[in-house]
Amino acid sequence: MNHINSLKAIYLVAILSIGLLSFNDPKQEITIQSLLTEMVDRDSQTRFPESNFRLKQQSSYNRASTHPEDSAGWFINHDFNANDKDRNFIRIEENDGQQEWVLMEVDKPGVIVRTWMPFSSPDTPDTDIQIKIYLDGAEQPALEGNMLELFNGDGLIPFPFAHKSLRSAVSFYPIPYAKSCKITTTGRPFFYQFTYREFPKETKVKTFTLEDFHAAEKLASQVGEQLLQPSVSSEGKLVEMTGSISPKGEETIALPKGDNAINSLIIQLGDYTKEEVMRSTVIKMSFDGKETVWCPIGDFFGSGIGLNPYKGWSQTVSETGELTTQWIMPYQESGSISIENLGDQSIDIRVKVRVEDYEWDDRSMYFHAAWRGEYPISTRPFSDWNYVSVEGRGVYIGDALTVMNPVEKWWGEGDEKIWVDGEDFPSIFGTGTEDYYGYSWGGRSTDFYEHPFHAQPYSYKYNKLNRKTTKERNTKGYSTETRTRALDGIPFANSLQLDMEIWSWTDCEMGYGVATMWYADHLSTSNRTPDPSEALNIPKIPE
Repeated sequence: MNHINSLKAIYLVAILSIGLLSFNDPKQEITIQSLLTEMVDRDSQTRFPESNFRLKQQSSYNRASTHPEDSAGWFINHDFNANDKDRNFIRIEENDGQQEWVLMEVDKPGVIVRTWMPFSSPDTPDTDIQIKIYLDGAEQPALEGNMLELFNGDGLIPFPFAHKSLRSAVSFYPIPYAKSCKITTTGRPFFYQFTYREFPKETKVKTFTLEDFHAAEKLASQVGEQLLQPSVSSEGKLVEMTGSISPKGEETIALPKGDNAINSLIIQLGDYTKEEVMRSTVIKMSFDGKETVWCPIGDFFGSGIGLNPYKGWSQTVSETGELTTQWIMPYQESGSISIENLGDQSIDIRVKVRVEDYEWDDRSMYFHAAWRGEYPISTRPFSDWNYVSVEGRGVYIGDALTVMNPVEKWWGEGDEKIWVDGEDFPSIFGTGTEDYYGYSWGGRSTDFYEHPFHAQPYSYKYNKLNRKTTKERNTKGYSTETRTRALDGIPFANSLQLDMEIWSWTDCEMGYGVATMWYADHLSTSNRTPDPSEALNIPKIPE
């Protein structure tokens, strides 16, 4: 079943369940069903949300982090609660004679769209701590269960929404509420992240109930299957290019004129023997006279340096070398795709693009992808490394990070800090680079893993074709991490700034390279420009 027919089937189930679809329409009620349907509606991501929500996060980040000018507090590496002295949560309260630790508390309509909870010890997933989710001021929780089991796919919330990543329980199942939300645990929390949409007070939201959860089970099953098996659309016109590109050369495909959108793009090189070809081959795209994409293909598709297969919702790298993306990329008049060979040897390439009709409206936005690389970059003093800053209206939808770590010790203690629309303090302040990418205990978690919304295609020497079988702690060499956003896309009306701390346990010089993806208006700008010299500055792994 192709994407269009699969989505039609999901629409039908949603309509039968709730009688209408709300998506981002503020006049319609937001429900579990509408959110599940939106999760796999690729077209909806191309349009700025009407509901005017803000994506926010409450986490165990260290409360000593208050301002960048106070570097000691800003870069403190203690984003958890180990003993009674730690206060990286909201408060402790008593309910029915039992202590509960309050981790999240909001008093506006919203929906939890992502939860992340790590194991309390690297090899022990067991815990007896219970988590409770209170909605709309109710005295009894709407949802409760074992702190890990509830979100790891073994409890109430099904796989693949809830699942085990590397040493973590992660869930993307939506939990909506009309007025307020409070999350507590019956024991001291370790690390945690709760990412949520915050809506204006007047937004109509149907609060999560177990009755509605069970009523949505058929729809959830269909959405889950589509997430795990994202079929490439056969709709629209197929545009192809096959040939050889000489060193420093470039080939371009012109797309059909008019209101159209790319619904799939597949690229395959003739030879992946030399890993650096994934960095020296660059994809460029222009829509309506403006170049919005410049990115090495390995970073763009989430493979990193070399061919590292994995399957995701929006990007997939096959074992045979097919690189597939299914981001919808609309334009009004014209579009083109160019492949540039920055290397010193010819490359053979095949490109297949599907283009279909697209209905452009005042919320439609253009697809953007950019790349930043830096080598060498010193890990001392600690610093914030900017992924991208964007001016204008848009929605941030994902990134893929590849690092070169010259030493065995862990490199990724750094937190993400995401500032939206010029706010004084980042509305998303994380707890570690691996936490941002959906796993934990990074120094040990070097095995391959994949999920529709996040993956580790390569780490140390392991990938999908070479799985980890030992317990060594070694993060030397390349590591690639990907994150794709659906319900947790980040809207911004005026600006977005995404920084990641450079925080390694070792004073050394690392290499960083990141691809970032977002939708934005035609007049938007970013601080990223093509950088072919840095793309060719591929970090070498020390002997």
